[in-house]
Amino acid sequence: MMWKKNGRAKVKSSDLTAFIDESSEIEGKYTFTGTVLLNGKFQGEIASPDTLIIGERGVVNATVRAGTLVVNGELVGNVHASERVELAGKARVFGDLESPIVVLEEGVMFEGHCRMPRPGASEPNREAAVVPLKRS
Repeated sequence: MMWKKNGRAKVKSSDLTAFIDESSEIEGKYTFTGTVLLNGKFQGEIASPDTLIIGERGVVNATVRAGTLVVNGELVGNVHASERVELAGKARVFGDLESPIVVLEEGVMFEGHCRMPRPGASEPNREAAVVPLKRS
């Protein structure tokens, strides 16, 4: 697949299902399986059980649901990843992240909330989970 060498995600071109280059601009809903490297501009919604990589020149304004998300470019929108989210390189992310594993490299920009549920855990009842603080 595409994992680590010296802390950087590496992708072999043979691992890619699709490559959207920087001269592309897409608007709408994009669904796929496999691994997609997006270096173009995208606006809308992205859904996949597999891997989305937003390249250094990628600019995405979308709601993203994926198995794994790796961001090296810019993402504006909320993310739900069932496996992991990696913000790497010069990533700029503006939105909320939800994933059991979230990796932030030094130097990335992230503005939003992060929620890391246990893998396979069902949605807890938030009201039942609130514990009153004791005042001294």
